[in-house]
Amino acid sequence: MITINSAENALKTVYLGAVTELLNTKVNPLLAKIEQTASDVWGKEIRKAAKYGLNGGIGAGDEDGNLPTASSTSYLQFVTSLKNLYGQIEISDKAIRASADGRGAFTDLLNSELEDLLTASRFNLGRMLYGDGSGKLCEITNSAAKKVDSTRNLAVGLIVDVYSDEGSLISSGVKVTSVDYSTNIIALSEWNEGISENYSLYIQGSKDKEITGIGALFSPSETLYGLKRSDYPFLNSVSENSNTLDEIVMQKLVDKLEMISGSNIDYIACSAKAKYAYQEYMASFKRNIDIMELNGGYKTLSFNGIPVVYDRFVPEGQMIFLDTSVFKLHQLCDWRYLETENGKILRQNQNKPTYTATLVKYCDLICDRPNGQGRLTNIL
Repeated sequence: MITINSAENALKTVYLGAVTELLNTKVNPLLAKIEQTASDVWGKEIRKAAKYGLNGGIGAGDEDGNLPTASSTSYLQFVTSLKNLYGQIEISDKAIRASADGRGAFTDLLNSELEDLLTASRFNLGRMLYGDGSGKLCEITNSAAKKVDSTRNLAVGLIVDVYSDEGSLISSGVKVTSVDYSTNIIALSEWNEGISENYSLYIQGSKDKEITGIGALFSPSETLYGLKRSDYPFLNSVSENSNTLDEIVMQKLVDKLEMISGSNIDYIACSAKAKYAYQEYMASFKRNIDIMELNGGYKTLSFNGIPVVYDRFVPEGQMIFLDTSVFKLHQLCDWRYLETENGKILRQNQNKPTYTATLVKYCDLICDRPNGQGRLTNIL
């Protein structure tokens, strides 16, 4: 007979390993390429020594002359706090009782809940990977028409907070009820009369609490990983404007990044507009585009052996060039369930006949070589 205890045991022993593997390798092709490690985690922070420049203790000389002066490699200490990522599974008491006499029915119940969790994680983890850590989804450009500057980070069902352009909370916990991706017009469950142009939407309770994504490397923020960009040019990524896109433009950026930092670009992420521009360029010369398969079963376009991956969360008109070998997701632990003092993971929701299990991961993303990453913008 299926009970709450047997449900807990199944979630702990059977499903946790499979869900962890799927969350780490199947939700996003970029995340699947990034190494995940428990190193450099100190308490609630990540403190990492990052190299920059070369060892200067080399040179040529006379047979009986002085040896080169020693000069060790320079290091910077990156500091960032561990971010708290959560995922919730909810099961009703009625559903458990309905499947109590059938193991197959109970398995279907758990599979359905976990599939929903993976679908939500695929969206939110993918969005955070290309975000800047702020949790900002979009900006309102026309309050009367309920129009925003971009809908790439939005989906029906998201719970969001609305903040003013000065950073004040205007509305909290409102649901996105409609998204028109062609006109950028949205609808919220509550549209406060105080909402105005230049106000922004954030994931509920997440403002400035998300992982330090790719967007932070190209952000106008004065600091990165606790250091001032003006003090260390090494922290500045390369951004170039390119209205037209062709193989020469792409190869020039790859070569420039290699010259500046020794990067080995092995991943190119692009928006839909950038992908179409690349396909149109290749089609204009009647050339076939190579297709390659990535780990995790993802199939994608290829440029000189480098995967060119479309991702909806890349800002429109951009193509981002990455050396994934210098990215690491530092974590206190892998995905785990929140447990009560007596080890229970299923908790009854207050005043409701439902039970919730919460997965948690404490982590943040760090790039050891920010100046080795680049992007092309304004691609038409």
